[in-house]
Amino acid sequence: MKQYKIAVIGLGYVGLPLAIEFGKKFKVLGYDINEKRIKHLLRGEDETNEADLEGLKEATSSKSKEKGLAFSFKASDLADYNVYIVTVPTPINQFKAPDLRPLLAASEILGKVLKKDDLVIYESTVYPGCTEEDCVPVLEKFSGLTFNKDFYCGYSPERINPGDKVNTLTKIKKVTSGSTPEIAEIVDQLYKSIIVAGTHKAASIKVAEASKAIENAQRDVNISFVNELALIFDRIGIDTNDVIEAAATKWNFLKYKPGLVGGHCIGVDPYYLAHKASSLGYHAEVILSGRRVNDNMGIFVANKTVKLLIKKKHTIDGSRVLILGITFKENCPDIRNSRVIDIYNELIQFGLKVDVYDPYANAAQVKDEYGISLLSDLSLNNNKYQAIILAVAHTEFLGIDFNSLKASDTVIFDTKAVLDRSIVDGRL
Repeated sequence: MKQYKIAVIGLGYVGLPLAIEFGKKFKVLGYDINEKRIKHLLRGEDETNEADLEGLKEATSSKSKEKGLAFSFKASDLADYNVYIVTVPTPINQFKAPDLRPLLAASEILGKVLKKDDLVIYESTVYPGCTEEDCVPVLEKFSGLTFNKDFYCGYSPERINPGDKVNTLTKIKKVTSGSTPEIAEIVDQLYKSIIVAGTHKAASIKVAEASKAIENAQRDVNISFVNELALIFDRIGIDTNDVIEAAATKWNFLKYKPGLVGGHCIGVDPYYLAHKASSLGYHAEVILSGRRVNDNMGIFVANKTVKLLIKKKHTIDGSRVLILGITFKENCPDIRNSRVIDIYNELIQFGLKVDVYDPYANAAQVKDEYGISLLSDLSLNNNKYQAIILAVAHTEFLGIDFNSLKASDTVIFDTKAVLDRSIVDGRL
């Protein structure tokens, strides 16, 4: 294989593990516009907890001219590379429409350094057609080069699962694609060099883009089904998890659990697919109905907690509530699109005093993103709570002494169904 020089654009949950693995085989530059992030990485620190720090040390300490990882926040340093892999976020805006600004900004940066025969590979989750219809025109505009004549593109959707230390980058099969058959083969071989689990070469860039979109849309719809069941069974007065355990005795039952659906993928990607469908004159009924159910689960948890407080004769206005967890999933510091905020906001509107504790989350980021000041140390907190909501199943929370936090007749709501049922008043 040609000795490519690879630049990874964006060093978050997706980009950093990728840069480390490629750095073991090729000359790699990890680029991010966040100067603070670059300085942390140069010190061997990773606030996402996703990086293999030993691998990071191995890749950055290489003295070889053929391989090794360097970092930079200067766009001018990108000019020396010939393969660019874009791993920037693709969020949604306040109207739940795709926000392509980070993606298009990265494309503009690359357009200014692009040279003849360079290859740009996108990993950011998008709707089918985005790479060729939205990103390529930006690359052409700022480079003055012609697509599939002077430069080429590929698409290989990320499959990082934050917090998962088993299914890591190299152990998850990778979908690849390219803008020509020849480029598709180059992209496939490039990823094959680091992905132990192997690759799947898609028929086109659009197919690869669509495959990523439906991976998460399928999971979202399945979770919305059990979330809707939770709403129904709550009215019936039976436990959803008991029902699921009984149904799961059938060999072909899919055992999904109810819960909050947030994060940068499952809670976002279905809107990208729905947006594309809408642009083609089709309204995505099933996808969007599932989104509506999942987006309302935080409000349900808050309202159910208030009803349980009333049942125990508590005065709602002024009562104290402790929410355990603000990240979007367990054992992970990622707070992007966390739906715990829906619980918090709804409780605040009821007049409750709400504290939030999360040992994984970055307090400054939580304050900046959600306006919440996290408790710094639960053991030093002298407050007693009328309600405690386990919102995220961090391992540390499973051993908490709830008696030390409880007031009289405290309501405990377990959104993850992981606590001893004898101590909880309600759960999803």
